[in-house]
Amino acid sequence: MSKARELAELGAVYDSGALSNRNLIINGGMQVSQRGTSFTTVANNTYTLDRFNYRKSNDGNVTITQDSSGPDGFSNSLKIDVTTADTSIAASQLSILEYNVEAQDLQRLGFGTSSAKNFTLSFYVKSNKTGTYAVNISQSDNSSKQATLNYTIDSANTWERKSLTFTGDTSGVINDDNGIGFLMYWWLAVGTTYTSGGSTSAAFQTYSNANAAAGHAVNLLDDTSNEWYITGVQLEVGSEATPFEQRSIGDELARCQRYYFVNDPDAVVTYMASGGYTSHQNTAIHVVNFPVTMRAAPTVGSYTLSQVGSVTTAAGVGFCRFTGTASSAGSIAKITSAVSFDSEL
Repeated sequence: MSKARELAELGAVYDSGALSNRNLIINGGMQVSQRGTSFTTVANNTYTLDRFNYRKSNDGNVTITQDSSGPDGFSNSLKIDVTTADTSIAASQLSILEYNVEAQDLQRLGFGTSSAKNFTLSFYVKSNKTGTYAVNISQSDNSSKQATLNYTIDSANTWERKSLTFTGDTSGVINDDNGIGFLMYWWLAVGTTYTSGGSTSAAFQTYSNANAAAGHAVNLLDDTSNEWYITGVQLEVGSEATPFEQRSIGDELARCQRYYFVNDPDAVVTYMASGGYTSHQNTAIHVVNFPVTMRAAPTVGSYTLSQVGSVTTAAGVGFCRFTGTASSAGSIAKITSAVSFDSEL
């Protein structure tokens, strides 16, 4: 089949709606940012916009924001601004934007079988720092394998769509569970520990630090004028990048809340414990039902108590039970801040 005919048939399928629910990335359009819209001096292993995590081991600093710009059809992007430069990246240092895909969402790829499918990662990117960058996808279930490919930013300060196709792995099984299936890295700056192997591959190979960022030739952190944007991230079955799947904001938010949810403080205030005159009068229980089933029982974030008293929590995948105890007659145990529930991979 000719390339033109293949693309025409793909377009017809797309127009019919048969390709809905094909994007395995959540919040690829960078519309959801429950933790806030600006993150300064971002520390290692910090989630910023929903589902996207920043990792670093270098002497530079960045600010990450939910930017209100994007290519045609997009209202938001994730923007990384360099605020403290690191002009000399040591061998083991790195700067990465990370995204983790839940393993059970990858079962359609058929990894570990003779019918393992190719898949394509596409995204829009813009930077003043042109050059060759690396993207690494690794899997930890049973195989500890990785694949690394390069993309090039050709024109400064111009939105460009990039497409990388990876080969289905017939031997590397991905468990059908709620753990990490893929770890995806967009390398921004990296030392020779991760580039010295120099071997890129669309096929999954035994994991090696030396090839994790093979071919990467840019140090985004070398100047405080540098910035890097990304949006329209899509991961799908097949060897062609289809148009980005635009989901409703409500759908996108619900998908994000499987991994992270922030409760309105006014909703928690309803479970106050008023101090009475006997021990059974000073305790109250309030249950917060999550809007969606979370990936796993979440870690309950910190919160602020007003007046006096104490609160204990017990969380499952669908709810969190708060038990408030007032410390004396006439007092209350009351939460006055938002509460987060974290079930990220």
